[in-house]
Amino acid sequence: MGSISIDDLGIVRMTTPGDIRGAAQALHEIAMERGFRAAPAHDIADKRTPVDEDGKVLADDVFGWGNDEGVWWRNSRIALDSPITSACRFESEPFWVNEGGFHTLVPNRYLDDIKLDNFEKRAMTSAAIVVPVHMAFGLIGAVSFNPLDQAKLDLEEDFRKHGDIFGVFARTFVASYVHIMGAQQALPPGSRLSKREVECLRWAAIGKTDMEIGMIMSRSRATVRFHIHNACTKLDAVNRSQTLFKAAQLGYISLNN
Repeated sequence: MGSISIDDLGIVRMTTPGDIRGAAQALHEIAMERGFRAAPAHDIADKRTPVDEDGKVLADDVFGWGNDEGVWWRNSRIALDSPITSACRFESEPFWVNEGGFHTLVPNRYLDDIKLDNFEKRAMTSAAIVVPVHMAFGLIGAVSFNPLDQAKLDLEEDFRKHGDIFGVFARTFVASYVHIMGAQQALPPGSRLSKREVECLRWAAIGKTDMEIGMIMSRSRATVRFHIHNACTKLDAVNRSQTLFKAAQLGYISLNN
């Protein structure tokens, strides 16, 4: 498997739960042959890590991280403590990192504000090539490729040689895992919003009240509330704030105004 290309993506793509273990083994071999061990997370906000169809933890059973108390996948605080996890919220392309800083193909000023003190303890690695995986509904996964030689701190050459390969194979692995293992749909069928619903939500997103929106759109307050309520129902939201959030996730509105 030493020489791989985009044509080989099928080896890490899953279509049924039965494919998970084989796909994980393929990703593991891709990493190991290049001097790295993969650490996959399908959701950086979830304490759980990927499992096979029998519920066996892949980090232990396939990727070889072990099962002791100090291993990364058993650390419930890594999502909050690790600077690697923090960076995945602000960067969507592969990067590499060590205690000296984040290294990206295109400068990202948001990464400059992430503290790297006590890096090895907080990140649970001395250095890593990281692939953030941004998916539908705002879900963020990641695969960290950690060097087998833990004394190796400069990954610039490895990143140049393997960053793109790690990127496409990690994204395919995580995205297909999420697709087949999601416990339920993030949104119900038939969640398409109407033009009026979107227009009301866009005004609501910048702080306008129902009365103000009605004046802007030349509609009654009751009509505005009707449209926003319909959007809330379609998006399976529990309140106005969650309706706006889900609408933004789907690209109907922007919350950056």
